[in-house]
Amino acid sequence: MIVAFSVAPTQTPGREAEMADAVAQAVAVVRASGLPNETNAMFTLIEGEWDEVMAVVKEASEAVLAVSPRVSLVLKADIRPGYRNQLRGKVESVEKRLKERKEEHYDGTR
Repeated sequence: MIVAFSVAPTQTPGREAEMADAVAQAVAVVRASGLPNETNAMFTLIEGEWDEVMAVVKEASEAVLAVSPRVSLVLKADIRPGYRNQLRGKVESVEKRLKERKEEHYDGTR
């Protein structure tokens, strides 16, 4: 499964820490997990089996809870048993199709 999630503090009372500091703690948890992952401007993606992925999401949320009494968690999952390496595979599939379209365009067939 692939999970895209975003976890962030909704408040950091008595602290001047920026949201990025708390998010960095969460991302550090994900990276330390050893599971395939990537982080972009909106989400962190992680791939693995249900229990291991959800355990990492929980631990990342707890890392943010350590600096904020209230945390926002947004989660989207692609649950596809039997498939692995989809974090990269899905992107490669789209890139392949884009390349084919570009080649068709320059070939004059379209």
